[in-house]
Amino acid sequence: MEKFIEEIVELNEEAVMNILKERLANNEDPMEIMADVKVAMKKIGDLYASNVYFLPDLIMSGEILRQIFELIVPKLKESDQQEKKGKILLGTVEGDIHDIGKDIVKFLLEVNGYEVMDLGVDVPAQVFVEKMQEFKPDIVALSGFLTIAFDAMKVTIEKIKEAGLRDNVKIMIGGGTIDERILEYVGADAYGDSAMDAVTIANKWVGAE
Repeated sequence: MEKFIEEIVELNEEAVMNILKERLANNEDPMEIMADVKVAMKKIGDLYASNVYFLPDLIMSGEILRQIFELIVPKLKESDQQEKKGKILLGTVEGDIHDIGKDIVKFLLEVNGYEVMDLGVDVPAQVFVEKMQEFKPDIVALSGFLTIAFDAMKVTIEKIKEAGLRDNVKIMIGGGTIDERILEYVGADAYGDSAMDAVTIANKWVGAE
């Protein structure tokens, strides 16, 4: 629905929620609604990349997304009959408490058929190791917005190696000003510039696309 997408992109919180409630009341397929949300988030990402939107706009879009999640995730779970593509362990590394990007990544991965364990923010390296042993993910996704997160990502991956788990998973990183240099520094397998990149990378790794 173009109007729904437009209101999300324009960050019109009240209008977004009114349209969402109406669509859910009409028993629309939640996956179709989520497809519209994905389109809107891509547009917001493009506006941010082109310096039309800035960090406050991303924060606002994150808040709107949270409210959409609250209403639609229960509906998604009711209708979720698809076989999971893979398991992903996700978290913001130790020393960083930013969660907007991480939450968007989680949402997009789940909508695209992945089982995601979200460890939250400020997650110590050892916790990633422990949860890997418990959850047995196919992919580990490390998030961090601050530059201090780069060292924490490096330490986390080193701990995963020390535990003998590195060969069992692919590791992606994202957030902040990550580039090829940072990717090489921390020892991950790939990085994403946007939340949708996480889905693209994961699909490639599991052979879904």
